[in-house]
Amino acid sequence: MPILRGVKPGEVLGVAEVLLDCGFRVLEVPLNSPSPLDSLARLSRRYGAEVLVGAGTVLSEADVNAAADAGARLILAPNLNPRVIARAAQRGLIVMPGVATATEAFGALEAGAHALKLFPADVLGTATFTAWRAVLPAATPLFAVGGVAAGNLAGFRHAGACGAGLGSALYQPGMALDELRRRALLCMAAWTAEAQSAQAATRSAAE
Repeated sequence: MPILRGVKPGEVLGVAEVLLDCGFRVLEVPLNSPSPLDSLARLSRRYGAEVLVGAGTVLSEADVNAAADAGARLILAPNLNPRVIARAAQRGLIVMPGVATATEAFGALEAGAHALKLFPADVLGTATFTAWRAVLPAATPLFAVGGVAAGNLAGFRHAGACGAGLGSALYQPGMALDELRRRALLCMAAWTAEAQSAQAATRSAAE
């Protein structure tokens, strides 16, 4: 999941086109970006149901309403705020709050979160994913966000992450689209390689 922090409305569609061409189907525009609601609206109008358009750094119920009105279908927060989760559910949106402790993780699920964003993932580490997988409901989607790059993607996936948020290691404001494509393909290859490795291990164990 590319986190397009700092993206401007005039460039968001060009950035999105590169990322979609590389295989991504979820895009996040943090609300502390320039004119984020404009960017969200442009993405929603252009891609509709083809792309899951998310609003990031959502901190209040008002933020949820503004993002939903702009066309976002996914709400992401760096923290656990039950009011944000409840409002997103009322608007029919998918909501993924940030959690850093087991207490927050269970609290978020009880409040109605659809997925959990372990943040900051590079601080929590892969051991946290492994430990939480042993106690959380088996179907809980866990995402690694914060300090995630091509070099550690495989480790997080192997530890139980079903997805990851890629910030400055993937996208930086004003970067050349060729460089964005290069980074995007590296990240996608790292994620896919771990999946293929896991499948091979499963087949080998079955034999």
